[in-house]
Amino acid sequence: MRVLLRASSIALATSLILVGIAGAQASQSPPAPAKIGYINSALLLQQAPGRAEAEAQFDREVGVYRQQIQRMDDSLKTLMATFDREAPKLDSATRETRRTTIGRREVEYQQRARGLDSTMQARQAQLVKPIMERVQAVIETIRAEDNYAVILDVGAQVSVVVAADKRLDLTDRVLARLKSQGLPTAPPASGAVPQPAGVTRPKK
Repeated sequence: MRVLLRASSIALATSLILVGIAGAQASQSPPAPAKIGYINSALLLQQAPGRAEAEAQFDREVGVYRQQIQRMDDSLKTLMATFDREAPKLDSATRETRRTTIGRREVEYQQRARGLDSTMQARQAQLVKPIMERVQAVIETIRAEDNYAVILDVGAQVSVVVAADKRLDLTDRVLARLKSQGLPTAPPASGAVPQPAGVTRPKK
């Protein structure tokens, strides 16, 4: 899951605040205090309403894809085992033809497996998107309500925050607001999953 505020954006926002303060000091006018808060996006996403439901739905749907990949893997292993068993009895031309056929089938299955993996990742992102949008909307609402200049994310994989006053932590407040809104509407199922082509053994 992507973080709510990227480290580069945080660094930019922080630098702009510092530049504004420095400029005000240089003009000898009292700087307006910048109100800053922070959230833990990892904790928010773990406890946000709808996360468990989205995860359960993804597990149900992804099972279909995993079954397809397993069937392809089993079919290829059967094809290879049959060839290994019969190869000593084949003439060189037939053996080479079947070896080429197996190699082509292996490439096809690898491409198909990568496609299924990409589909699974896209579906996961689709299920997570409504939750992310609600979290971001609540954070922005709280920021506007209390006039925060910036809200940082200490739960990001790359964070510029090394220490902070706990009183600035808005995570619980965001969670409470999210829970008061109920569950988000889950995206519809991804639809029928195309079935892989069957295995046709090459002619002896």
